[in-house]
Amino acid sequence: MKSELLRLNDANRRQFMLNTAKTVLGVTLLPGLSSKMAKAAGASGPGTPGFGKAKHVIYLWMGGGMTHIDTFDPKEGATKGFGDRIKAKAEGIDYLGGYLPKLAENASKLSLIRSMSSKTGVHEAGTYIMKTGYEPRGTIVHPAMGVWGSHFLGRIKDVTLPDSVVVNSGSAYPGAGFFPPAMSPIPISNPETGLQNIKPTTSDAQFSKRISLMNEFDSGFRKKFQSEDVKAYSEFYDETLKLMKSEDLKAFDLTQETPETREKYGKNNFGQGCLLARRLIESGVRFVEVQMGGWDMHNTIDNAMTNNGNTLDTGFSALLLDLEAKGLLDSTLVVLGSEFGRTPDINENDGRDHYPLAYTTVLAGGGAKRGFAYGASDKEGRRPADKQTSPEDFLATIGHAMGLPVDEVVMSPSNRPFTVGNTGVPVIDIFA
Repeated sequence: MKSELLRLNDANRRQFMLNTAKTVLGVTLLPGLSSKMAKAAGASGPGTPGFGKAKHVIYLWMGGGMTHIDTFDPKEGATKGFGDRIKAKAEGIDYLGGYLPKLAENASKLSLIRSMSSKTGVHEAGTYIMKTGYEPRGTIVHPAMGVWGSHFLGRIKDVTLPDSVVVNSGSAYPGAGFFPPAMSPIPISNPETGLQNIKPTTSDAQFSKRISLMNEFDSGFRKKFQSEDVKAYSEFYDETLKLMKSEDLKAFDLTQETPETREKYGKNNFGQGCLLARRLIESGVRFVEVQMGGWDMHNTIDNAMTNNGNTLDTGFSALLLDLEAKGLLDSTLVVLGSEFGRTPDINENDGRDHYPLAYTTVLAGGGAKRGFAYGASDKEGRRPADKQTSPEDFLATIGHAMGLPVDEVVMSPSNRPFTVGNTGVPVIDIFA
């Protein structure tokens, strides 16, 4: 039997394993997927609410572990913290934290998942799973959400800009994972300076001559080694050269905006990053992540939240209002996430510590319900009270909104099976 199995090609070998699993174990899908499909009950396809409504995604990443108690899930009583909570102007959302007055005013545009819960309270691992749906492994790197979009949906037609961009990017980002390097998001370290090193350091004639010589030297190698890796390498260069000559590069130039608009977003990296994200999705980029750090608030959380809260409140609100004014909010899903929450109790240093057991994520636009809260934490914000939602579920929900087949198995180059959001099930209830 072993020799017969070894003679099968990859597709037939996988089918053999599926049939064996079906016979012996009573399952019809790869391990981890049968429960996913049973829960979803077919609710992840084209006929379900929200599927494919999000033509673009802006992921606002709160690095460091954003406190849910002081932002999107404030509590009354001893654990509430320092800022008085504010009544939200939305029928389905009660209060927001006292540091977010503008978002409380615009809460009718938000959907909150107040029942998030994760298994890890470590920054690196928590960040990784909230961006890929997988725990970090030494043997493989998993793709970020924008890359899954490139894989399933292909490049957006007539757009020379990249499919995905990371703004205010740090060095640790999962990128393309096991997909071709050409799918990697382009990192923008500072929204003010935009995309760097995009102009040749020589004359156009000299630059063209160098490219011609490079192609001449490489042609023999490309013909001899016609592998996917070599093809991906060539495509990467072709796309880069096309981008260098593109008029679309002006999307990265924030000086094209009026001083009033730039002021409205906040003159800081996060606010200007949100403005850059809006410009990029207007120009056809599918997935933009805007990072904001400083949420690791073990000490003097009131001071830290006064600064961070104002920055988040101003930039996020301006982005929502701008997208709606331009008619882009319905087709753009704006999500906000962090690696975990923070302790309901204030510590001896007037701060809060890491707390993965309960936290909140936010969605707006892209088919999500308006003024809606899904799930809830208990009265002190210590545990989900109902509708517990995992990071995998959260990412599967984003993938569903993008129109990705979140239950379709993709085999990595090492012949290991993966899906969008791992074992996550889309939160269909959050979509209108």
